[in-house]
Amino acid sequence: VDEIKAKDRTIFSLEKELETTSSFLQKLQLQKDALDEQLFLVKEAECNLGSPKREIPGRAGDGAEHCGSPEMRRSQRRVAELNSTIRKLEDRNTLLVDERNELLKRAREAEKQCKPLLDKNKLLNRKNDELTQSLQRMEEKLKSLTKENLEMKEKITSHPPLKKLKSLNNLDQVQDEQEIEFLKLQVLEQQSMIDELTRDREKLLRKKRHKRSRPIKRHIVVDTFYGYDEESVDSETSSVASLRMDRTPATPDEELDEGLATEESELRFRQLTREYQALQRAYALLQEQKGGVFDAEMEAKVHDQLHADVERYKAKIEDLEKELASKGQDSKWVEEKQLFLVRNQELLEKIEKLDNENARLQQELQDSKDQNELLEFRILELEERERRSPPFTLSIHPFSEGVSALQIYCIKEGVKDVCIPDLIKLLDILGDNGNLRNEEQVAIIQASTVLSLADKWIQQIEGTEAALHQKMIDLELEMEMFLKQKGYLEEELDYRKQALDQAYMQIQELEATLYNALQQDKVIKYGEPLNEMQRDELRTAVEKLRRQMLRKSREYDCQVLQERMELLHQAHQRIRDLEDKTDIQRRQIKDLEEK
Repeated sequence: VDEIKAKDRTIFSLEKELETTSSFLQKLQLQKDALDEQLFLVKEAECNLGSPKREIPGRAGDGAEHCGSPEMRRSQRRVAELNSTIRKLEDRNTLLVDERNELLKRAREAEKQCKPLLDKNKLLNRKNDELTQSLQRMEEKLKSLTKENLEMKEKITSHPPLKKLKSLNNLDQVQDEQEIEFLKLQVLEQQSMIDELTRDREKLLRKKRHKRSRPIKRHIVVDTFYGYDEESVDSETSSVASLRMDRTPATPDEELDEGLATEESELRFRQLTREYQALQRAYALLQEQKGGVFDAEMEAKVHDQLHADVERYKAKIEDLEKELASKGQDSKWVEEKQLFLVRNQELLEKIEKLDNENARLQQELQDSKDQNELLEFRILELEERERRSPPFTLSIHPFSEGVSALQIYCIKEGVKDVCIPDLIKLLDILGDNGNLRNEEQVAIIQASTVLSLADKWIQQIEGTEAALHQKMIDLELEMEMFLKQKGYLEEELDYRKQALDQAYMQIQELEATLYNALQQDKVIKYGEPLNEMQRDELRTAVEKLRRQMLRKSREYDCQVLQERMELLHQAHQRIRDLEDKTDIQRRQIKDLEEK
């Protein structure tokens, strides 16, 4: 970034030098034009003097020649000097233009290289601004908390009997406080933004006053002889110089910029004041209604902050209690209160554990019930399908390797006189016999091939029958396994029912002990007994805690139940696929028997 700034400075200085040289060149050009005119006039005068038409006396002509020749020489010398200076300045101008172009190229390359760094710097600046804003918010909150702490201390000193401390806070009140804190933070942010904008506006007004106090620079208008080419490399400097030369003092751009800046700042200030008023109205409405929904992240942040504040106030309360104990004021009440709080916490932990166990057992019981119902329904379906399907008897007769399958099939059908291997041999011999006709030989060869193919086909059919029989045995084994699993699940269901009943009994006992403890303990408010309203509040707090724990346990149990239902669904799908396969195989076996 520093390198870019240095390059910008060098470019600016070079542009200034170019402007000065261009103005100097214009002046020299004007002088040269004037000298050229003078030289032209002198030459005309010489021509007129030397012409034969005009008859001038010799002495007068000699005097004119003597007078004109040194002036002419001086003007020629001056013109030559001016031409040399013009050439030098033009060379220097070209060099400066080349150097400026190189510097512009380098500046563009440096800008390309520094662009990611600038973006990163902007991001870091934004983060820094956000952190500073959050730090300001925290400081303001700390100031408000210190004020509240001082007010609490003043209240404690002014009112010696302390109010009772609630063991469980009301969740609705906590939500309302969180919403109010969030709106306070928004109002503080808007206030800080308005303060910053007012500061910026004051700075702009100061700058305007300072600019108005400065004298306006008047630029001299100079007419050029050659002008500048707009498509050349140094078009930027020429355009800037021409703008500066053509500007009139009657319409300065500074006043226009000042007017636009003031209008923009005033519009932005009005818009922000409107937003601030709208936020104040929304804050007032929310304080009246005490309801609303906020962002989860903001709620989590506010919740953590409130938790930290509660912890800090607890520590302060403990310090105050220690001071009271050291002074000897109501030490007995503090000890009894601490014992009661410890006992109450233990009872709440026991109730929470038993609620969790109860919820877990209820979920397991529900899962086992669902599984039992599904298995019973599936068994009924299988029994109904088995009852409706016709009796299927698959008898596979073993055969040795030397015996033909077609021979066994012929024996089953009652044809015992035919021997298939001997028949195939005779057909082969007859096919080789040369006494037969060609048609007879072809028929015999075809009959022998048909017999061999039929033998192979029957062997394949018997192999498929054996595989189907094995699959049927596997399905029967799976059916027995499912029946055993059903028995195990029924036993587990009975066991879980018993455990659930025991958990209910323990919960009732703990509730009874808690009620008795609340009846017996009489010290919460400096020895005063609990009234009905306080008991109702404690019961509602316990019920809320219990409902919350039950909700969490139900969510977890629903997730587990969903996973188990998916597994059951997969198992049922597999069973259906196997049943479909068995049906297909039965149909194939029937088709084979018919063939």
